This record gives sequence, C-alpha cells and structure tokens, in this order.
Amino acid sequence: MIEVVIAGAGPNGLMLACELALAGVRPVVLERLTAPDDKQRANGLVGQVVRLLDRRGLYERLTAPHTTPEPAPRFTFGAFPLDLSDLPDNPLYTLMVPQRRIESMLAERAAELGVEIRRGHEVTGLTQGEKSVTVELRERDPIEAEFVVGADGGRSAVRKLAGIAFPGVTTDDSVSRTAQVSVAPDAIGADGGLTVPGFGVIPPFQHLRTEHGLITWAPFPGRDPALSTVEWGQPAEGEASLDELRASARRVLGADIALSPPTGPGPHLMRRLFGGNTRIAERYRAGRVLLLGDAAHVHSAIGGPGLNLGLQDAVNLGWKLAAVVRGHAAEGLLDTYESERHPAARRVAMHTQAQSLLTRPGGDVTALRELFGELLDQPATRRHLAGLLSGADITYAMGPATGPLVGHWSPDLPGLPDLTRTARPLLLDPTGTLDPGPWSPHVDTATVPGLDTALLLRPDCYIAWQGTTNDGLHEALGTWFRPA
Repeated sequence: MIEVVIAGAGPNGLMLACELALAGVRPVVLERLTAPDDKQRANGLVGQVVRLLDRRGLYERLTAPHTTPEPAPRFTFGAFPLDLSDLPDNPLYTLMVPQRRIESMLAERAAELGVEIRRGHEVTGLTQGEKSVTVELRERDPIEAEFVVGADGGRSAVRKLAGIAFPGVTTDDSVSRTAQVSVAPDAIGADGGLTVPGFGVIPPFQHLRTEHGLITWAPFPGRDPALSTVEWGQPAEGEASLDELRASARRVLGADIALSPPTGPGPHLMRRLFGGNTRIAERYRAGRVLLLGDAAHVHSAIGGPGLNLGLQDAVNLGWKLAAVVRGHAAEGLLDTYESERHPAARRVAMHTQAQSLLTRPGGDVTALRELFGELLDQPATRRHLAGLLSGADITYAMGPATGPLVGHWSPDLPGLPDLTRTARPLLLDPTGTLDPGPWSPHVDTATVPGLDTALLLRPDCYIAWQGTTNDGLHEALGTWFRPA
C-alpha cells in the first residue's frame, strides 16, 4: 500500500512530496495532465517562502550559486507604492521567477529524493476505510493509500469527493486582461518605467489606479514584459487579443500605448479573467483526506501571496503527516495543520479583499485612498503591512497536547540554511549543554555561540521552545515530537 498519494503536481504538491521524502516517507504524486503545463501563471514568490526555500537549499537552484535572499526595498499594497527601505528587519522577500521554472525545479528535487510522479492519472473517486483510502482513477486500476492529499487546485476533485464545502464570495463585475507584449526600447526608462505619451510614466511592478481602472507594467528580466489591466463594467466576448488589451489600456489611461506582439520565445501569455473568488475550505481534513494550497483556499492574486501561502501549507503539513505515517506523531499533531494554516488563509483572504477594494474606481474609493495614503507615511503602518504581506506576522499559538505554546518564525542566523536542509527538528544550543534526552535520535543539535537563548525549531522553522536550561525542553519535545 502506498503511504501517501498527492493529487496534483503543481508547486504545492511537489513541495509536499519533497518534505515527505526528507522525513522518510515516499509519496506518489498523481497528475491529471500528461505533461507539465507550460502556461504562464505566477511570476514569482513573495514572502517568507523565499527564505524557506533557502533553508531547504533550493533558493540557489532558482538564482545562482552562493546567493542568499535579500529583503525587498519596495513593494506595493492596494495600488500604493510601499517603501520598505527604512524598515529595520524588513521581513518582505521576493524572488521573480516564473511558476513553470519553480515547478521544474521542484520536480527535479522530488526525483532526486525518490518521489514517483505519475502523469495522466486523473482522480475520479475516493472511498475511505478505517486505515486507508481507495483512489479511483479514470481508465486505470484503483490504488490504495494510507492518506490522500488534494493539491489539485481551486476546482479540486479531491475536495469535492471528500465532501468538504468551499464557502466564500464570488464577484463577476470586473474583467482583467494580461498579455506579454513588446514596446519601443526608448519608451522604457532607466528604472524600467514605461513612458506613455499623453499620460506620463507607468512605474514598473506597481499597480497604478486611475478613476477608470487599474494597470500594471511588469518588465521581467530575460523575458517579454507583461501588461495587465483591470476594469469594471466593461464586458468582453470572443478570444482575448492584443487589440483588446490595447483598447482597455486606452480606457484606463486616457492615452494610447504602442503595444506590439512579444518577440521572445513562447509560449506567450494572453489571458482574460472575469470576476474573482475568495473561498476557504470549511475544513482542511476529512478523515484520511487532506487539502493543500488552492484546493484549500482561493483569493485575489493581488500582491502575489498565493505561492507563499500554499508552499508554507506544504511545509507545515509535511513533517506532521510523515510523523503520523511513521507512527511517532504526538497525539493530535495532524489536527494542528488546520488550526495553524486555516487562520493564515483567512488573513490572506482579508488583505487581498482589502487591496482589491482600494483599486476600484469611484470618488468614495478615492477619498479612502487619500486617508490610507496619509497612514502610509507612518513607518509603523508600513512595517505592519510588510509583516502582513510576507506572512511574518503569523504565530502558532497552541500545541497539540499541552496548551499554549507560542511559535514564531525562526530568526536569521549565519549558516542556518545548512542546518535546516534535512527538515528535521533542530535544537540550537549556545552552551552545548542541553540534553534532548530520549528525543536525541530524532532531533539535530547544533552549538551556536552568541545566541541569547536556546531555540528548538520545528522542521518548518517555527520556534517550538526557547530557554537557557533544560526546563520545559522535554515538555516541548513531547508536545511536538513523540519518541518512536
């Protein structure tokens, strides 16, 4: 019997597969598509997930050898420029790489770890038993697994088959249009901004709001730039086209942009979307079936929080599910996946809805933006938004057995990525005297002089305990990591 079946070979499913494999579980990934999807989707990573990839040794695979993440000095919130350059300990990190490259890297890493990916396998049915789940497949023999994880997107078949409701809000009054384009080289300034005669400059990688809609110019290095618009009350029919995008930009700006077809290698992005959804699964678990990523939550893409949320779901779930499969999970450990990650999804849903509202046209929104702009002059407001957008403000407040146990994201320490690549619990001991006791075979220990306090890190790099003596250490170890 297969230990874990993961439905969906997108970034979230592949990340979970890697985490399970690091913990000694060999999952099987089932993917409906027969080949990787080459459509352009997310354009990069935003938030704590950038440092998380670094701590698994994966950041260099997407950048260059011996590179480390750096905080972003600028970002955007609700079509406002967000200056973060004056913030001490700025928590917002970004990495501009296309989703298909992230998927390719994670698929390569999964293969290195012995994960089997079966393409052309579509899940059509689930039957749960006391100790297993039977997975029915289209035109293939059913398979049996101890657990099934649905990482199969917003229209998740696994979620529907498990009978998990997906409540939320659907809007249908907006149209967004996005395409890769080319423009005259002299229209692009030294900072990447796009000069539009009769309007001015569209800054790069910023949402620009007018009284008629929203426009975004994204001059990605090494590939064709992308232009996006969002309008309200402008229906569209037929196939999306460059002419349609050009006309939309004219309505939003009141001026023409000289757009031409992209010149670089394809496939090229040409997309039109109507409305949007903000939905969160009623529960993340039904017996031996769990949900992950977009299968558990969908929301506006504004600010790019989707992969940050989904990949952190995967790392939160991976070590807990592996502990259950291997038979040494603390009681109730798997239930903390939902109790910890469901609030994180609600927080992302909240701020993406707020940002979407701030971008709409209308005098009342303009008045709201005037007030909000005043608040952004305050460093405390910008720091709050940086924590919100990055997910650095998320804390896990309850242990599975012993009650309150505050869990914060671990600090930046020199050499920390080299210690966290195994995805094992890690005790950072400044004295070299702490004793994990019977948990010693299951916890890595490192002496780190200079720390003010010892830290016990969970495999997802959240702090499970801190102190200067053994007091409370064994209690925390027992809370999260029952000895085999």
